[in-house]
Amino acid sequence: MRITSVLLAGTSLLAAPAAHPAAMAAAKAGAAKTDLGKDLDAILADGRLEGATVGAVVRDARTGAVRYSRGATAQVMPASNMKLYTSGAALSLLGPGYRFRTGVYARGVSGSTVRGDLYLRGTGDPTTRAADYDRLAAQVAARGVRRVEGDLVADDTWFDAVRTPSHWDPTDLQYYYAAQTSALTVAPNTDFDAGSVEVSVRPGGAEGDPVEAGLSPATRTVKIDNRAVTGAPGSPSTLAVNRAVGSDTIVVSGSYPAGAAPYTTLRTVDNPTLYAADVFRSALQAHGVEVEGVTERGRTPRGAAALAVRSSMPLSRLMVPFLKLSNNMVAETLVKAIGRERAGMGSWEAGLPVIERYAGRQGVPTGRLEMADGSGLSRENRTTAQDVSTILKKAQSAPWFPAWYRALPVAGDPDRLEGGTLRSRMQGTPAAGNVHAKTGTLTGASALSGYVTDPSGRRLVFSVVLNGYQGAAPKDIEDRIAVRLAGGDPAAVRTFRVSGNSPQLECSWIGRC
Repeated sequence: MRITSVLLAGTSLLAAPAAHPAAMAAAKAGAAKTDLGKDLDAILADGRLEGATVGAVVRDARTGAVRYSRGATAQVMPASNMKLYTSGAALSLLGPGYRFRTGVYARGVSGSTVRGDLYLRGTGDPTTRAADYDRLAAQVAARGVRRVEGDLVADDTWFDAVRTPSHWDPTDLQYYYAAQTSALTVAPNTDFDAGSVEVSVRPGGAEGDPVEAGLSPATRTVKIDNRAVTGAPGSPSTLAVNRAVGSDTIVVSGSYPAGAAPYTTLRTVDNPTLYAADVFRSALQAHGVEVEGVTERGRTPRGAAALAVRSSMPLSRLMVPFLKLSNNMVAETLVKAIGRERAGMGSWEAGLPVIERYAGRQGVPTGRLEMADGSGLSRENRTTAQDVSTILKKAQSAPWFPAWYRALPVAGDPDRLEGGTLRSRMQGTPAAGNVHAKTGTLTGASALSGYVTDPSGRRLVFSVVLNGYQGAAPKDIEDRIAVRLAGGDPAAVRTFRVSGNSPQLECSWIGRC
């Protein structure tokens, strides 16, 4: 018995070090998970978050297993993280190959004359620039048309006539990130800030002279009231460029110093449909096509023949400026396009419920997502960090995921159309070039949600949404979490500082990325 006892004890002692590898791995993973929890808890213990609503979740991208969760089901205002829902729904419901079409139509063409009206019909293309309207005009001229006896009719009926959500802040409406949505519009730049016009200001020749102010593209639908003067060389600029809600006049006031470089900014227009038609009418004239009548809104009649047609880039390509630069106008256009295609009406009332139902099919509980717009500019939007992470996880199985993933901002990449709203964040850390995520910023709301690969090579999905914090948007807190997930030292992230009078908006909207 004694010998047996010794043998059994020895067997026991020998068996302990030979613990199963799977058990050891599980124990190690459990310890790592505990360490992650402690580290993220410490980051979120920042005093600026006292009294704030914090939603944070980290999940294994493949299995969905939760690695960290805090306030994950709390209702939060997501700011531009709302674009994750809109973009995913658009790629699924419209398709990555979806294109907007803009056409020119007429009835009764006889030789070089249109014996009636000429119709410019749009379906919401936010990428159409003045050069594109010029090419449409060139196509009309190439058909031999030289005279239109009737009117130029701008057909924007693909969408409804509601141009902005009623709950958007009125003080935002003159700025390009809150432009009106129309089925016919003009983008003044390659960022596709549709519904806006570029205002340029140059100092005059001498102190006291009026400044020179102009618009691009040139349009007769917007007027400039130039009250600004040229200041002394080296004097501070007090230049102001403003458009009152409901007005077609942009007021340029203040002083701009002699010798200063030209200044440009964007302002929204009050009627994007007539703005587009005016740009097109000027292009027609430049190509030798004279319209005898007026420019007005209307509907293209059945049976009208196409004289010129333009198709936009596919939606998969449009995702890049949309998500990298957090383009609100693309978001709202997609909501209305989804409504038109799936519910027969190009409106927010039709499109938003379709997107919410799409989210429900991805696993977002019914009633937990409240969409007031597609861009996240509205302060009435609500979701949860848990549900954002669900959208991120489910997207990986979609055929369009590679294009969507590439379109997300990339941390620390200085290229504007790669790094986007993350180009100046997390530089020099393991998160740089690793984190692909959507940002979001409104006063009192900040968010970062996306993908990161940890040191073991495992992809994680994460969502951090912060509401009601103290002071400026605590972007450094979001960055510290992302850097920690990437295997870096969170302490290496600099504290985010913003002057007290700086607007709390996406950095791409205010030119500070």
